[in-house]
Parts: sequence; C-alpha cells; structure tokens
Amino acid sequence: MDKVTLSVIVPMYNEEEVIPETYKRLKNVLDGLNESYEIIFINDGSRDRTGEMLLKICESDYNTKLIDFARNFGHQIAITAGMDYAAGDCMVIIDGDLQDPPELIPDMMELWRQGYDVVYGKRKARKGETFFKKFTAKAFYRILRSLTDINIPVDTGDFRLIDRRVCEALKQLPERSRYVRGLMSWVGFKQTAIEFERSERFAGETKYPLKKMLKLAMDGIMSFSYKPLKLSSWVGSLLSLFSFLYLIEVLLQKLLFPHTAQSGWASLIAVSLFFNGITLLMLGIIGEYVGRIYEEAKGRPLYIVSELKNMEERKGPRFNITQRQNKKD
Repeated sequence: MDKVTLSVIVPMYNEEEVIPETYKRLKNVLDGLNESYEIIFINDGSRDRTGEMLLKICESDYNTKLIDFARNFGHQIAITAGMDYAAGDCMVIIDGDLQDPPELIPDMMELWRQGYDVVYGKRKARKGETFFKKFTAKAFYRILRSLTDINIPVDTGDFRLIDRRVCEALKQLPERSRYVRGLMSWVGFKQTAIEFERSERFAGETKYPLKKMLKLAMDGIMSFSYKPLKLSSWVGSLLSLFSFLYLIEVLLQKLLFPHTAQSGWASLIAVSLFFNGITLLMLGIIGEYVGRIYEEAKGRPLYIVSELKNMEERKGPRFNITQRQNKKD
C-alpha cells in the first residue's frame, strides 16, 4: 500500500444531489496540497443513487475509496468506519453536504504540522438554519459541558482533522452509542480550534431531523455524564422527605382535630399524580442507562460492510465483518 499523508472521511446518506459538487471541491482542494491523499466515502445504507454514483467515481479515480454498508447504521458509526479503514498520517472528517468548507483543509493541515493532534472547526455563524435549531444546539453544547467533567468544545461538530495517534486511540474505544466529538475530547492530546462560517446545504434536505438530533444529544449526555442518575437520587430523597413530613402532618391533624372534615380528594389525586410522574421520570433515566448496558453486553459489531472499492488490501481492525471484495481495475 502506498504511503498516504491525508485521508478525508466523508459519510454519505441519500446525498445524490450533492455528490458531484462535493467530489469536485474536495479534488480541487486536495490536488493543490501536493500531498498523497485518499477520499473515503461511506455509503450509510442510502436508498437513492448515492452508492451507484460513488462507485462510478471510484472506478475513475483510484484515490477515491468506498465503504458500502449493508444497511443504515448511522452517521457516528459511518465516521467510525472511515477511521477504521483510513491509512493517512492524519484524517479530516467532513460531511458531504458542503456546509463545512473543504477549502479549510489546508489551514487545518498547517496547524497539524505545527504540532496539534486535533484541529476542530468552530462555527462562528450558522447560515440557513432556523432560530429553533440554532438555539437548541447552542443550549445543548453548554448543558453538556456543564454536566461532564471533560472539556467538550462548544459550537463544534464532527468537522475536524485528527492525527494518526488520535485515530489509534479512538479504535480502542468499543462503545456502541457513540458521540464521536465527545470521544475525541475524552482521549485528550493537543487540540485547537479553527473558526469558520457554516454555509447552507448545497442541495437536498438535512439528514439530522429533530428525532436524530435528540438521540445524538442523549448519546452525548449519557455517554459522558452520570449526573442524571445523581439527580434522580437527590430528587427521590427530597420527595421521600416531603412525603414523610406530609404524613406526619396528616397524622397530627387526625389526632389533634379528629372532627375536622377530611376532604380534598382533588388535591390528593394531584399530589399522587405528581409523585408518580417524578417516579416514572427517574425510572426512565435509569432505564436509559440500563438499555445502554444491554447494548454493550450483546457485543454485536458496530457495522457490517457489504462492499469495498479501491481498498481491497485493507481489513477493518475493529471487527470481523462480512464483505464482498472487488477486484482491482
């Protein structure tokens, strides 16, 4: 295998409308680096022509590689697969929708040469996004930072450059509910930010609707903080104390004022529903952690590859996976 300086990892899911422009801009930037490189596209179980179009690009350009998943495993898993197969001394993770500018890659590499192991893109503006998304994203990053004991940079996504030794460290982390940007903060190393203005999507629709954003947020919080469990414990203790005090108050009324009418069924039902709601909330939080333990205990592979293109000599280091090999052109 030829020595590769830079691997560019590009997860793709139903992105047929942006593939030609994404490939064109990446090639223009990478050809100007005068460095050996590879572009690794991960087709995350797309249902449109994404896989077919990427395969055609690979057939005409051997520097472009393809990892084709057997089904949709998710954005964070696609990034992980790209890192598993990447051969570069450093890797850039970038989404295929062109919201993160490929033209920033040379500046990232310059900081890498200065000795930084992780160079993450920090958004100073987010164009083309609703107020709701901007507000919730900003709030989430700050809530996550307050809940965890590690320094996860705010206003950052997965767009970043990482050194080979960071990649090797990440391969030692087998967890399945992955929050990759958090894991990169957890492993440490020398990190710095590079600011940019995030553009609108070049074409197509976002692949992170509210449901997926909530899941990603939950993965981030549950993977790096036990404070929700501690909160459940404190809330449970306080409610038990209030319940005990209320019981004493009811008994005293019964003993000292036996002829007082004991009405107020509506208030009793309201209190009961409130306490039951809090109990169910706490059980739900505990259930989230137990469910993640269950997922880890099953020991299934993170992903299954159905096909590789232009990287037949490589083997994914994380798991034994099923794949159909292609012959070299």
